[in-house]
Amino acid sequence: MNEPTSVDAHQYKTVLGHFCTGVTVVTAFDGDEPVGFTCQAFSALSLRPPQVLLCPQKTSTTWPRIRRSGRLAINMLGVGQREIGRRFARTGVDRFAGVGWRPSPAGAPLIDGTLAWLECHVVEEIDAGDHTIAVASVDELGVGQAEHPLLFFRGEFVGHEMKEAVSA
Repeated sequence: MNEPTSVDAHQYKTVLGHFCTGVTVVTAFDGDEPVGFTCQAFSALSLRPPQVLLCPQKTSTTWPRIRRSGRLAINMLGVGQREIGRRFARTGVDRFAGVGWRPSPAGAPLIDGTLAWLECHVVEEIDAGDHTIAVASVDELGVGQAEHPLLFFRGEFVGHEMKEAVSA
């Protein structure tokens, strides 16, 4: 049930921007074309069975293409991958131009140089406001070469500079 709220959308976004999240790029193939989008609304969900959740916007034109594929990869970006995070967040660009990748065991695009990756299939979608909550079962996973995560904090991609600020 959607009840009216008096919470200002701008203030909501500002306050929740103080919660630091990791940055992922969700990828798949739509036919022969690799597709993907930046997603920081991602979380581990269950150990048994191994499941994660991600929350694409309902306005996404990429999510329906990924859902159709049946298989997806979640690429956890490393601190040196800010530009990849930005590129996959844009519309109207070739998101894979100049981005190195290889196929996952089932063929989904795995971006080179990430912190880690998961290969999944969607098991459930739940309507949630202006987003969809997608529950995905993990089929394969691995650790990448990046040592430190790319983070999203107060509307910006951050990494080492945040580590330095915290340890000061």
